[in-house]
Amino acid sequence: MRFKPFALSVFLLLVTALSSPTSLSQDASQSAPPNPLPIPRLGTIPDAGEDVEHAKIDKDMAKRLNHERQVQLQHDTENLLKLATELKKYVDKSNENTLSLDVVKKAEEIEKLAHSVKEKMKAY
Repeated sequence: MRFKPFALSVFLLLVTALSSPTSLSQDASQSAPPNPLPIPRLGTIPDAGEDVEHAKIDKDMAKRLNHERQVQLQHDTENLLKLATELKKYVDKSNENTLSLDVVKKAEEIEKLAHSVKEKMKAY
């Protein structure tokens, strides 16, 4: 690659000026600290072993949370079946002219629990 003599001389002048601390002006050298402190790092870069360990911990936690959610779903569905059975008994005891307040309350309770079960299943 060919350089023009002027461009080459400017390049050499800049390299020489930047590499030699005595060629810098005294004002610039006085305003900057002679030995700047290194910038502290906020965190270290984890090695591959730490990444694997974190992945294992995350996987174990997800597994535990899924198990707990499954246990809760089983409990809620058992409770839902119990409430539905109670609601059927209340409805069987009532007739076409009377609607017990217990029937309405039980139906609302079933509705709330069914909604909760649905949301937990969506989170799966």
